[in-house]
Amino acid sequence: MRKIWFLLCISMPLFAEIKQLSLQQAIEMLKKENLELKIAKFNAEIKKLESKAVEGMNYGKLDATLMAMRSNDAGNVFGFKLQSREATFGDFGFSDFLAPPPGTTDILTVQPHDLNYPDARNHFQTKISYMLPLYTGGKLTEYSRISKMLYEMSQLDTKQLLNAKIYETKKAFYDISLVENYIFNLKKIMKNISTLENVVRAMQKEGYAKEIDLLEVQARKAEAESMYNQAKLNRELAYQFLSFLLNKDVKSIKRVYDVAPMPSVDRTALESNNLDIQKAKLGLQISEHAVELEKSRFLPEVGAFAEYGSADNTLWNDFTDKDFYTVGVQLSWNIFNGGVDEKNMEKAKVNYLKVKDQVELARKGIALKAKKLRTEILSADADIRSFKKQLLFAKKVYENYRTRYKEGMVSISDVLIKQSKELEMLLKLLTAKNKRNTKVFELDSILNRGGAV
Repeated sequence: MRKIWFLLCISMPLFAEIKQLSLQQAIEMLKKENLELKIAKFNAEIKKLESKAVEGMNYGKLDATLMAMRSNDAGNVFGFKLQSREATFGDFGFSDFLAPPPGTTDILTVQPHDLNYPDARNHFQTKISYMLPLYTGGKLTEYSRISKMLYEMSQLDTKQLLNAKIYETKKAFYDISLVENYIFNLKKIMKNISTLENVVRAMQKEGYAKEIDLLEVQARKAEAESMYNQAKLNRELAYQFLSFLLNKDVKSIKRVYDVAPMPSVDRTALESNNLDIQKAKLGLQISEHAVELEKSRFLPEVGAFAEYGSADNTLWNDFTDKDFYTVGVQLSWNIFNGGVDEKNMEKAKVNYLKVKDQVELARKGIALKAKKLRTEILSADADIRSFKKQLLFAKKVYENYRTRYKEGMVSISDVLIKQSKELEMLLKLLTAKNKRNTKVFELDSILNRGGAV
């Protein structure tokens, strides 16, 4: 029983619900717990290891080899004895040469038995081989540089993904806050409808209202309740999405002001901080080194090798007495391959020019996008100010019409129409705020300020 209680106590934090989570806490949690970010970091680590692997090729290759064989093949056995430094004249069949078989007239036609039919022999060979590239025309250098830049590119991809996830986290926080605001206002509207329903009931008892008036109010109340329930479902969905982003069960947040602050835009900072521009510049450097890599294919390659070992019919027997070594240098130079290298170099040069234009396109495109987003945010600000005034006016008109209905000056339909106008303005206001927040977070991502709250 104690064991079960201990396991329950340990597992409780795994299922703990997070309440009153702040936006800053959520962003820090996102950086540590988001599954997509974890995968992106693993991908970046793979690129880093690949870069290290390419760099390691400069130091050559050292192999240790142990072979164990047994053979009665004449060529193998003779070769084994030579490698073990044990070959004798008898292995050449000199016994048959010195004492040829009876009736032999031409000694050169004798087939030596000891040479052609040797006894089976064991052979153990131990050796260490080392190969080192001395000069590759710059291939390894360029490969190393490109692999390091690909690692840097993967880091930029990870940062870009982080910005996207911070954007989604911020949007989730502001969406929840907007929905909470919407629910709060819907509650007030529903309360007003309930008050109006009581007024109609009272007036119906006095004979000043008809049953259809009551039914009309109740229909509007049912419509508002449906909108209220839908809003709660949307809030629950937003919490589920936030929980997915953070890989934690979030039950409540600290609400934020439902209008995100306008970020400041500086052209110089934009060009130096924007990740798309940084990736384009890095891509230009990679394409430049790709040209140098293709040039290196026209140059020779020089490599050195060394080998040391020993062989015998018994493993590691008289190792130093029967050891051997080989050293050498090899030069390889491709003279002609049908013009393939020339075409590949031209292709790399054309790609470099293309990427160069892509960098300029990225600069101008990002600057244009930032201006467009800023204009859209300012436009949304104007809409918000307008809808706030219209909402306030709609509320006053509805209150006025409700009072006039009590005095019998307007119908219940007129009152509900004004109440609908209030709800319409509320929806437009919240939609404008949501649109504005989305544009603000997009601009933050472009400026690479996703982590700023």
